[in-house]
Amino acid sequence: MIRAENLTKRYGDRTVVQDLSFTVRPGTVTGFLGPNGAGKSTTLRMILGLDAPTRGRATVDGHPYDRHRAPLTRVGALLEARSAHPGRSAHHHLMALAHTHGIPRARVERVLALTGLTHVARTRVKGFSLGMGQRLGIAAALLGDPAVVVLDEPVNGLDPEGVLWVRTLLKSLAAEGRTVLFSSHLMSETALTADHLIVIGKGRLLADTTVDALVRSSGGASVKVVTPEADRLRTLLPPGARVTAEAPDTLLVTGLDAPGIGRAAAAHALPIHELTPQAPSLEQAFMDLTRDAVEYRTERRPEHQGAAA
Repeated sequence: MIRAENLTKRYGDRTVVQDLSFTVRPGTVTGFLGPNGAGKSTTLRMILGLDAPTRGRATVDGHPYDRHRAPLTRVGALLEARSAHPGRSAHHHLMALAHTHGIPRARVERVLALTGLTHVARTRVKGFSLGMGQRLGIAAALLGDPAVVVLDEPVNGLDPEGVLWVRTLLKSLAAEGRTVLFSSHLMSETALTADHLIVIGKGRLLADTTVDALVRSSGGASVKVVTPEADRLRTLLPPGARVTAEAPDTLLVTGLDAPGIGRAAAAHALPIHELTPQAPSLEQAFMDLTRDAVEYRTERRPEHQGAAA
């Protein structure tokens, strides 16, 4: 179990993490989300004892990370896939880590096989692609057969097969009763992988909930409308309807259900080629939740911004 209690981190007069408290429980895959600059990496570093909190504390199974006598066998972590010495082979990198904790060679071979790196085990790390480096980082995290696994952006650089492999791996680790925490910017993949979510913004906790509950609470259900009279229909919808142009003949409408859109079109004899309710997504729920916590805000192009009548 991972527990953060009133974690706060300041750098000079800048507060990066503010009074952050949450618990990551065993047997569950927990996604750790937030916009760029939200304080996710700093929080993970405090959990792993790499940064000291200004106030509060983080514990793993009841103790700070650095109080565990053999931390690699209690907590497996991936924060930076390129942390291996480029002149070492994957095998030698893992063996060096194994020697620090008395981990047998057989376990090194096991994690190389588990991550699909057996055939490149003797290859120097400097020749690895981003995806291969990511697999090596995951192999190092699993080396001590830990009860707690913390992975920062584990699917970064992986191909579709690799993404599916990570998803299956995390679920299987949780099914074994382990505590699994991972961060990601890929909302669609997080929705398929995570059971629980911790969402932060500007260093503060925004949500501690399940994926389903966050999506349901967003109220982000929309309706896809295809009509050759898209521009005219946009002006006829009642106040409160929010409209986004997906294509010249396609609108995405929120704030009004399909029957209401159909009635508005029928009242003015507008042809409708498609009227399809769209289920709310984790991406939309995340965007709604973090709207006021985005550090780098881009300007929308007018033709895609939509308008309310």
